[in-house]
Amino acid sequence: MALQDLETRTGLPDALRVLLEDYPRIGWESDPAFDGMIQFWLDRHMMFRRIVEKLETDAQDLLDKKLDPKSYKSHMSKLGSMFVNQLHQHHQVEDFHYFPVLSKRDARIESGFGILDKDHHAIDHHLQEFVSAANTTLQTDDTHLRDATAGLLSQVTGFGGLLNRHLEDEEELVVPVLLKFGPVE
Repeated sequence: MALQDLETRTGLPDALRVLLEDYPRIGWESDPAFDGMIQFWLDRHMMFRRIVEKLETDAQDLLDKKLDPKSYKSHMSKLGSMFVNQLHQHHQVEDFHYFPVLSKRDARIESGFGILDKDHHAIDHHLQEFVSAANTTLQTDDTHLRDATAGLLSQVTGFGGLLNRHLEDEEELVVPVLLKFGPVE
């Protein structure tokens, strides 16, 4: 069970990587079935990774006095809001449209979509913690902003690692399904 928990797993169980063996990550872009939908979906994942990196960089820049408080709060507010909204929207499309269809395409990996769904619930919890820490930081006066930002940076860094684990696992489950069976209509 612990292997399946986002907070503790280091990758998908081998039993769920059966299609990845036939469709390894290194060959995805050269596969004839690699299309605009797959690229778009992978680009969305890269966007989430870049936002986490930017949130971390901006927080560190504030801590290192390379970014003034007003600019930091403005950047963090806009980027944080976009991050939360876009990630929620992305997961809704996956949960209600893509995953129900993809999970039926190969019985050997069907349980993997349950793991990804469970991840989405865990990520929602971490997003709520991010929103709380971000709001606290935004409401903190400049005198105490460094302490609040240090706490937010720690939260974003931890959450970013979990999000990346989820995104990698999701890619390694979903992309091989799409390459083998074609796009979701």
